[in-house]
Amino acid sequence: MSFIHPTADVASSQIGEGTRIWQFVVILEGACIGKDCNICAQTLIEGDVVVGDNVTVKSGVQLWDGTLIENDVFVGPNATFTNDSYPRSKVYPDAFSGITVKRGASIGANATLLPGICIGEEAMVGAGAVVTKDVPPRALVVGNPARIVRYIET
Repeated sequence: MSFIHPTADVASSQIGEGTRIWQFVVILEGACIGKDCNICAQTLIEGDVVVGDNVTVKSGVQLWDGTLIENDVFVGPNATFTNDSYPRSKVYPDAFSGITVKRGASIGANATLLPGICIGEEAMVGAGAVVTKDVPPRALVVGNPARIVRYIET
């Protein structure tokens, strides 16, 4: 059975079994959240977002239209996802450039991910990193701009 805190505003009916949604979370209609997820306080998930199974999204994260989060992903507190390469007030692109985070990847606290990038399977993005290009599978990236410092052995 899923849990939705009474202060959460959940318009989507696509919430997986066993998912927990905490205080002051907003999930717009059309968003798809998998099973056994933990969506922490003060998170916003727009309508054209897919979150897989067993995903943790920590507090203060906004997942904008076009974002795809695969299974077993960890998103740290205040990680920043973007989807518009040329943002202007009241000027919208024809299509948003969403971010894809592949299975088992981890995004550190306060990391910033630029539009259209892909974080590879089991990759790790260090806290505070600014990711400007795709991250290969099992790579550990840190810094601004984020650079590969090593690969994670399985």
